[in-house]
Amino acid sequence: MKLKEILLILEEMAPLAYAEDFDNVGLLVGDANAEATGILVCHDALENVIEEAITKKCNVVVCFHPIIFSGIKKITGKNYVERAVLKAIKNDIAIYAVHTALDNHKLGVNKIFSDALDLVKTKILIPKQNFIQKLVTYTIPENVETLRNALFNAGAGKIGNYEDCSFNSKGIGTYMGNEDSNPEIGNRFEFVENEEIKIEVTFEKQLQSKVLKALFTNHVYEEVAYEIYDLQNAHQNIGLGMIGELKTPMNENEFLAFVKDKMQCGGIRHSAFIGKSIQKVAVLGGSGSFAITNAIQAKADVFLTADLKYHNFYEAENQLLLADIGHFESERCTKNYIVDFLKKKIPNFASALPAGRIILSEENTNPVKYL
Repeated sequence: MKLKEILLILEEMAPLAYAEDFDNVGLLVGDANAEATGILVCHDALENVIEEAITKKCNVVVCFHPIIFSGIKKITGKNYVERAVLKAIKNDIAIYAVHTALDNHKLGVNKIFSDALDLVKTKILIPKQNFIQKLVTYTIPENVETLRNALFNAGAGKIGNYEDCSFNSKGIGTYMGNEDSNPEIGNRFEFVENEEIKIEVTFEKQLQSKVLKALFTNHVYEEVAYEIYDLQNAHQNIGLGMIGELKTPMNENEFLAFVKDKMQCGGIRHSAFIGKSIQKVAVLGGSGSFAITNAIQAKADVFLTADLKYHNFYEAENQLLLADIGHFESERCTKNYIVDFLKKKIPNFASALPAGRIILSEENTNPVKYL
C-alpha cells in the first residue's frame, strides 16, 4: 500500500482544510509515493518515537502534534525537532501530523475528550467562521435534476444533519450570442427569452474546485452563469471545543476527582470553588485560555482545558469553575482514536496493510512530570 493511499484516509478523518491558519498539518516528511510497511501512531514524533518506528519496522509515523511547527532553516541536529526530523529522513520514515485539523472535527479531539467524561448532548463550543460558501447558478428545467444531483455528489447542500439541501426558483433568462457562440437554445444573433431555474446551494469552502467542476461538467450551457459568495454563517459542525452535560450532576470536588481519574491527570490546577453544582461541562483539548469567555457565554458550569496562566484564573469571575488538567492529559485519548479509525478503514483496501501493522506508540512523550 502506498503512503498516498493512507494520506487519503487520514484526510477523511481530519480534513486539512479544517486546520487553523497558524498550524502545520499534513505530510511533514516523506515521499507520498513510497510503499508503507507499517504505521506507528503517537502524540509527539520525538526522536525516541522515530527510533521506536525503526525497531517496529514502521515507515509511517502519524502524530497529533506537528514536530515541525514553525519554519526550519537548517537541519543540523542541534535541538529535539531537528534530531527527530534528521533521524526520520535518514531512515526513510514519513511523518504526518493532524493537530487542529482533528481539533476542529465534530468527532475529533474534543468529542473524544467529551466521550471520555461520558458527556451527553454535546455540540461545538466555538463554531468555525468564514468557512461556508454559496453557489448560485441558472439552468433550464430539463437540466435541473442532473445538475443539482451532481452538485450534491460534489459535497454541496449539506447543512447540519441534512443533505441534498438547495433552494430553487423560476425566472426568465435572456441572452444573445455573437458570431463565435453556439447556444443550446436559439441561434446566433437571436435575442432569447427562456424559462430558467435558479439553483442555490451552500458548501464548505475547500470543496469549491470540486463543486465548480461538477457545475461545468453537468451544465448544458456553453457559457455557465454562476456566482459564489462567502457567507458569515458559523459552521455548527466544525470548530474548537465542545460543550455537553453530565448524566448526573456532581459537586465541584467530586467532579474534579472524577476528571483526574478519567483523564489520568498528574494534578489539576483550578480556580476557586463557587459552590456550584456541575452538570454543563465545556472542554477544549490543549491550550484553551482564549475560550474562557465562550465557555461563560455558553453557561458552562466548568471549563476544562490546559496551559492556563496565573491571570487566566481570574477570568472565571465566579461564573464558572476553571480547571487546567494538563495539555497532554486533555488530548491523551486522541492517538487511540486515530489507531481505531485506521484499523477500521485500512481493511477496505484490497492491498492494505495487515491491521497488526497499525501500532500505538508505547512512548510517553508528555514533557510535564509531577511529584
